[in-house]
Amino acid sequence: MGDLEIRAAVPDDIPAVVAMLADDPLGAQRESPDDLGPYLAALERLSADPNQRLVVAVREGRVVGTLQLTIVPGLSRRGSTRSIIEGVRVHADERGSGLGTRFIEWALEESRRENCQLVQLTSDTARTDAHRFYERLGFVASHVGFKLQL
Repeated sequence: MGDLEIRAAVPDDIPAVVAMLADDPLGAQRESPDDLGPYLAALERLSADPNQRLVVAVREGRVVGTLQLTIVPGLSRRGSTRSIIEGVRVHADERGSGLGTRFIEWALEESRRENCQLVQLTSDTARTDAHRFYERLGFVASHVGFKLQL
């Protein structure tokens, strides 16, 4: 997998990123690849925030994965810093290639570099394959998460 580059997302990557976000039953209901304006505005906000990393995995010039890593300084756990992994997507053509593992390893390395003591993520209850993947990488389903749509 030496031909894989993980780098910060740029505006030209957004169509491919949004396509991956929309490429499943859940994403198809909430993403809108026809209007990239909100996504480009979000990228601008993310890029301006030093605690945010929206990254893409690129192979042979093609965006094949994306994830967002957020660094969260905190007071609990003796002032611990944690990271949150969100929006992990791997292009359908790349699933099963090891890219997902490499991507999460990158996020863990970056979290260590930022002196995080904890890495957390959420996954929709319907994504049972993703749950097995995260458990295989050492994540534990230790909490119940709640969301409130605003």
